Amino acid sequence: MKNTIQQYKPFLLFLGKFAFTYLLLTFMYQSYLGQFDVKKAETDGFTKIVASQTEFLLQLVDDNSYTMPHLQEPSVKLIYHGKYIARIVEGCNAVSVMILFIAFVVAFTGKLKNTILFILFGLIVIHILNIFRIALLSIALYHFPKSEHLLHGVVFPLFIYGVVFFLWVIWVNKYSSYASTTPSK
Repeated sequence: MKNTIQQYKPFLLFLGKFAFTYLLLTFMYQSYLGQFDVKKAETDGFTKIVASQTEFLLQLVDDNSYTMPHLQEPSVKLIYHGKYIARIVEGCNAVSVMILFIAFVVAFTGKLKNTILFILFGLIVIHILNIFRIALLSIALYHFPKSEHLLHGVVFPLFIYGVVFFLWVIWVNKYSSYASTTPSK
Protein backbone atom coordinates (compact mmCIF):
# COMPACT_ATOMS: atom_id res chain seq x y z
CA MET A 1 0.00 0.00 0.00
CA LYS A 2 2.83 2.37 0.90
CA ASN A 3 4.47 1.77 -2.50
CA THR A 4 1.20 2.46 -4.29
CA ILE A 5 0.70 5.74 -2.43
CA GLN A 6 4.30 6.73 -3.11
CA GLN A 7 3.94 5.83 -6.78
CA TYR A 8 0.79 7.95 -7.17
CA LYS A 9 1.84 10.72 -4.79
CA PRO A 10 2.09 13.46 -7.48
CA PHE A 11 -1.39 12.60 -8.77
CA LEU A 12 -2.87 12.41 -5.27
CA LEU A 13 -1.29 15.77 -4.35
CA PHE A 14 -2.69 17.30 -7.53
CA LEU A 15 -6.13 15.85 -6.83
CA GLY A 16 -6.08 16.98 -3.19
CA LYS A 17 -4.99 20.54 -3.97
CA PHE A 18 -7.50 20.79 -6.81
CA ALA A 19 -10.41 19.47 -4.74
CA PHE A 20 -9.57 21.59 -1.69
CA THR A 21 -9.19 24.80 -3.71
CA TYR A 22 -12.28 24.13 -5.81
CA LEU A 23 -14.47 23.31 -2.82
CA LEU A 24 -13.17 26.26 -0.77
CA LEU A 25 -13.72 28.79 -3.55
CA THR A 26 -17.12 27.31 -4.42
CA PHE A 27 -18.17 27.52 -0.76
CA MET A 28 -17.00 31.16 -0.61
CA TYR A 29 -18.83 32.01 -3.82
CA GLN A 30 -22.03 30.29 -2.67
CA SER A 31 -21.80 32.22 0.61
CA TYR A 32 -21.51 35.44 -1.40
CA LEU A 33 -24.54 34.49 -3.53
CA GLY A 34 -26.49 33.64 -0.37
CA GLN A 35 -26.60 37.35 0.46
CA PHE A 36 -29.03 37.97 -2.42
CA ASP A 37 -32.72 37.11 -2.19
CA VAL A 38 -33.72 35.11 -5.27
CA LYS A 39 -37.40 35.40 -4.33
CA LYS A 40 -37.09 39.20 -4.58
CA ALA A 41 -35.27 38.88 -7.94
CA GLU A 42 -32.05 40.32 -6.49
CA THR A 43 -29.11 39.94 -8.86
CA ASP A 44 -25.62 39.64 -7.41
CA GLY A 45 -23.22 42.55 -7.82
CA PHE A 46 -20.69 40.78 -10.03
CA THR A 47 -23.36 39.75 -12.52
CA LYS A 48 -24.52 43.39 -12.60
CA ILE A 49 -20.94 44.49 -13.34
CA VAL A 50 -20.68 41.97 -16.18
CA ALA A 51 -24.01 43.21 -17.57
CA SER A 52 -22.90 46.84 -17.33
CA GLN A 53 -19.60 46.17 -19.08
CA THR A 54 -21.38 44.19 -21.79
CA GLU A 55 -23.79 47.09 -22.24
CA PHE A 56 -20.83 49.48 -22.65
CA LEU A 57 -19.28 47.24 -25.29
CA LEU A 58 -22.56 46.82 -27.17
CA GLN A 59 -23.15 50.59 -27.15
CA LEU A 60 -19.94 50.95 -29.16
CA VAL A 61 -21.66 48.93 -31.88
CA ASP A 62 -25.24 50.17 -31.45
CA ASP A 63 -26.25 53.09 -29.26
CA ASN A 64 -29.72 51.60 -28.85
CA SER A 65 -28.31 48.88 -26.57
CA TYR A 66 -28.87 48.88 -22.84
CA THR A 67 -29.55 46.71 -19.82
CA MET A 68 -32.32 46.78 -17.27
CA PRO A 69 -33.17 44.74 -14.18
CA HIS A 70 -35.42 41.76 -14.71
CA LEU A 71 -38.34 42.21 -12.33
CA GLN A 72 -39.41 38.56 -12.06
CA GLU A 73 -36.06 36.80 -11.68
CA PRO A 74 -32.49 37.48 -10.50
CA SER A 75 -31.05 38.57 -13.83
CA VAL A 76 -30.43 41.56 -16.05
CA LYS A 77 -32.24 42.02 -19.35
CA LEU A 78 -29.98 42.76 -22.30
CA ILE A 79 -31.44 44.91 -25.05
CA TYR A 80 -29.57 45.10 -28.36
CA HIS A 81 -30.68 47.25 -31.26
CA GLY A 82 -33.83 48.06 -29.28
CA LYS A 83 -34.81 44.37 -28.96
CA TYR A 84 -34.78 42.20 -25.82
CA ILE A 85 -32.18 39.62 -26.80
CA ALA A 86 -31.11 37.82 -23.65
CA ARG A 87 -30.94 37.82 -19.91
CA ILE A 88 -27.69 37.78 -18.03
CA VAL A 89 -27.96 35.43 -15.07
CA GLU A 90 -25.44 34.52 -12.38
CA GLY A 91 -24.06 31.68 -14.54
CA CYS A 92 -23.11 34.17 -17.27
CA ASN A 93 -20.59 36.01 -15.10
CA ALA A 94 -17.93 33.27 -15.58
CA VAL A 95 -17.15 33.01 -11.86
CA SER A 96 -17.57 29.23 -11.96
CA VAL A 97 -15.08 29.11 -14.86
CA MET A 98 -12.71 31.33 -12.87
CA ILE A 99 -12.96 29.02 -9.86
CA LEU A 100 -12.15 26.03 -12.05
CA PHE A 101 -9.20 27.92 -13.56
CA ILE A 102 -7.79 28.88 -10.15
CA ALA A 103 -8.18 25.35 -8.76
CA PHE A 104 -6.27 23.89 -11.70
CA VAL A 105 -3.43 26.42 -11.45
CA VAL A 106 -3.13 25.89 -7.69
CA ALA A 107 -3.14 22.11 -8.20
CA PHE A 108 -0.18 22.48 -10.57
CA THR A 109 1.56 24.86 -8.20
CA GLY A 110 4.58 26.81 -9.28
CA LYS A 111 6.50 29.52 -7.48
CA LEU A 112 4.18 31.59 -5.30
CA LYS A 113 4.79 34.85 -7.16
CA ASN A 114 4.28 33.21 -10.57
CA THR A 115 1.17 31.43 -9.31
CA ILE A 116 -0.43 34.63 -8.02
CA LEU A 117 0.51 36.66 -11.09
CA PHE A 118 -0.71 33.99 -13.50
CA ILE A 119 -4.00 33.62 -11.62
CA LEU A 120 -4.53 37.41 -11.75
CA PHE A 121 -3.60 37.50 -15.43
CA GLY A 122 -5.90 34.55 -16.19
CA LEU A 123 -8.83 36.05 -14.28
CA ILE A 124 -8.51 39.32 -16.19
CA VAL A 125 -8.29 37.48 -19.53
CA ILE A 126 -11.29 35.28 -18.69
CA HIS A 127 -13.33 38.29 -17.54
CA ILE A 128 -12.56 40.40 -20.61
CA LEU A 129 -13.19 37.52 -22.99
CA ASN A 130 -16.43 36.72 -21.20
CA ILE A 131 -17.65 40.29 -21.77
CA PHE A 132 -16.77 39.96 -25.46
CA ARG A 133 -18.42 36.52 -25.53
CA ILE A 134 -21.71 37.88 -24.18
CA ALA A 135 -21.62 40.89 -26.51
CA LEU A 136 -20.84 38.78 -29.59
CA LEU A 137 -23.45 36.23 -28.57
CA SER A 138 -26.03 39.01 -28.27
CA ILE A 139 -25.21 40.35 -31.72
CA ALA A 140 -25.30 36.83 -33.17
CA LEU A 141 -28.65 36.07 -31.48
CA TYR A 142 -30.09 39.29 -32.90
CA HIS A 143 -29.11 38.27 -36.43
CA PHE A 144 -29.60 34.49 -36.08
CA PRO A 145 -32.30 33.90 -33.44
CA LYS A 146 -33.04 30.38 -34.69
CA SER A 147 -29.45 29.36 -33.94
CA GLU A 148 -29.73 30.10 -30.21
CA HIS A 149 -29.04 26.52 -29.10
CA LEU A 150 -25.97 26.20 -31.31
CA LEU A 151 -24.60 29.64 -30.40
CA HIS A 152 -25.37 29.65 -26.68
CA GLY A 153 -24.97 25.95 -26.01
CA VAL A 154 -22.02 25.03 -28.24
CA VAL A 155 -20.06 27.76 -30.01
CA PHE A 156 -19.63 30.30 -27.23
CA PRO A 157 -18.96 27.80 -24.40
CA LEU A 158 -16.29 26.23 -26.62
CA PHE A 159 -14.78 29.69 -26.99
CA ILE A 160 -14.48 30.42 -23.26
CA TYR A 161 -13.43 26.89 -22.27
CA GLY A 162 -10.97 26.79 -25.16
CA VAL A 163 -9.26 29.92 -23.85
CA VAL A 164 -9.15 28.49 -20.32
CA PHE A 165 -7.65 25.26 -21.63
CA PHE A 166 -5.03 27.28 -23.55
CA LEU A 167 -4.15 29.20 -20.36
CA TRP A 168 -3.80 25.90 -18.49
CA VAL A 169 -1.44 24.54 -21.16
CA ILE A 170 0.70 27.68 -20.87
CA TRP A 171 0.71 27.37 -17.06
CA VAL A 172 1.68 23.71 -16.96
CA ASN A 173 4.36 24.01 -19.65
CA LYS A 174 5.93 27.33 -18.64
CA TYR A 175 5.35 28.15 -14.98
CA SER A 176 4.20 25.19 -12.90
CA SER A 177 6.59 23.08 -10.87
CA TYR A 178 5.98 20.35 -13.47
CA ALA A 179 7.30 22.50 -16.34
CA SER A 180 10.34 21.14 -18.04
CA THR A 181 13.58 22.79 -17.00
CA THR A 182 15.35 21.62 -20.13
CA PRO A 183 15.58 24.22 -22.84
CA SER A 184 13.61 23.41 -25.96
CA LYS A 185 15.50 22.82 -29.18
